[in-house]
Amino acid sequence: MAKKSGGKGRGAIFGSRRRREPNTIPSTSAADLARADELSEDDSPVGEQELPSGPDLGTEIPTEIPAEILAEIPEPMIQEPEAQINPDLESEIREVVTIEQERADGDQVSEDIQDAVAESTAGAPSNAPEEPEREPAPEASTPETEPERFILPRVVSIANQKGGVGKTTTSVNLGASLAEQGYRVLVIDLDPQGNATTGLGINARNLESSIYDVLMTDLPLEDCIEATSLKNLFVAPATIDLAGAEIELVPAFSREMKLKRAIDAVKDDFDWIVIDCPPSLGLLTINAFAASDDVIVPIQCEYYALEGLSQLVRNVGLVQSNLNPNLKVRGIVMTMYDARTKLSDQVQQEVRSHFGSTVYRTVIPRTVRLSEAPSFGQPITVFDSLSRGAVAYRELGKEVSHGTSRRVG
Repeated sequence: MAKKSGGKGRGAIFGSRRRREPNTIPSTSAADLARADELSEDDSPVGEQELPSGPDLGTEIPTEIPAEILAEIPEPMIQEPEAQINPDLESEIREVVTIEQERADGDQVSEDIQDAVAESTAGAPSNAPEEPEREPAPEASTPETEPERFILPRVVSIANQKGGVGKTTTSVNLGASLAEQGYRVLVIDLDPQGNATTGLGINARNLESSIYDVLMTDLPLEDCIEATSLKNLFVAPATIDLAGAEIELVPAFSREMKLKRAIDAVKDDFDWIVIDCPPSLGLLTINAFAASDDVIVPIQCEYYALEGLSQLVRNVGLVQSNLNPNLKVRGIVMTMYDARTKLSDQVQQEVRSHFGSTVYRTVIPRTVRLSEAPSFGQPITVFDSLSRGAVAYRELGKEVSHGTSRRVG
């Protein structure tokens, strides 16, 4: 019986050379049969034999891939058989799961019993003594939450060789803010312009002595200190004579340490000593750095804010190396901030990106009341205690002091 050509024989796999009509049986001659018998008896390799012209439908296709082919396949492509779980291990796992489930059920039953007992005894008097309430344990202090505590007295220089950045305004109002907190504060006016002196209500024309005499004639600092209208706030005033001190100090012996020796004599009488430095990096500023523990740098929120700051930092480093190893740039305060301009925000962000946590959080705004206060001889905290400038300097005073506890009444 003839097989239909739709079956998958060798011709179907490799493709027939000519199209055959369905249900037709090819004719076979006697010569072809004789040749087929000769080919079946031939022992030559398969590769050298001719394929029969007709389809070989009886050939079986292997169902397993030979080992030599598997050896050529990369390992990730071979799927390993799934791991079989050891029957003993599986029984142990089931036993552990059963025990844990029973324990959980027992805990739940115990909780249900306790709840039932509590409900049944609710409102009934209890003979057991009540356990006193325990106070919550205090939180452990961390460097982020615990503010740095200073050892008082402390000397702080307000310095920036660039003029018009708010050094004097910061010196006067920071001193007033610290005095309001109860500290005993001395402001030393080391600027020949004497603006801190007049800003605290002292008339320079009526002075018998000034900081100039302390530096040039070795007058005791206590002899030139003046009291201000604000409790706990004092000032060592400056006059125009101080303008010549830069030159007169050049030949002086130990010229850089003159102010330090004068301050050391009165240091124990005050908690904070704030020095208003001149807008230069000359001998007066070097004297202030040599006598100080910290430097606070006011920077205005304007285009040239960072101009010259690198030179100031280098000078601080020179004083650290040669005169005062304990000197530090304690902080940078942004002044003259104008919320109406984008420039103020840009400058503030630029400074904070460069100096990070060294910049105080408090920003001093540019206000008319801050500009008016010096003409009345009062700090802003007295002149207009509720103004934005007064609030800002009070906050700055708290940041600078960190709540240091020693106070002189």
